[in-house]
Amino acid sequence: MPTPDYVLRLREHIGHDPLVLIGVTAVILRETSDGTLVLVGRRADNGALAPITGIVDPGEQPAVAAAREALEEAGVQIEVERLAWVHQLPRRTHVNGDQVDYLDLTFRCRWMAGEPVPSDGELTEVLWRRVDDLDDLASDDLRERIRLAVTGTGEAAFQKS
Repeated sequence: MPTPDYVLRLREHIGHDPLVLIGVTAVILRETSDGTLVLVGRRADNGALAPITGIVDPGEQPAVAAAREALEEAGVQIEVERLAWVHQLPRRTHVNGDQVDYLDLTFRCRWMAGEPVPSDGELTEVLWRRVDDLDDLASDDLRERIRLAVTGTGEAAFQKS
């Protein structure tokens, strides 16, 4: 589901005005004999490669949202290990004019089960990539989310500016 129903209902009242939403990024890692792999997907809306992302539903715990998004978008079961990064994304204006300010919570996650497959239409392909082979990701911000999840010390990073 690209846009949650509760967001669509809010939009009926506020139109395209800025809306603050909590987003999650699940940096899903899998250790292999070839090294550490990260799960990325090709977005159906713009063709960009990105880790698994989504919006936290009302009343939902963010780590639960990350696990739900992994299952919904890629068909994999994960264990959410820790919070890696908290940061505010620049305001985004979607193609329909909706303005959104996302507070992103990036989680380091471990793959548990399931072979990745695009499951809900948000992704056209899902694949494992080496963590040192991510130059074609959609943005530096997404690469930074993965870097902090992979190399972090166990404490969450917080963007200070």
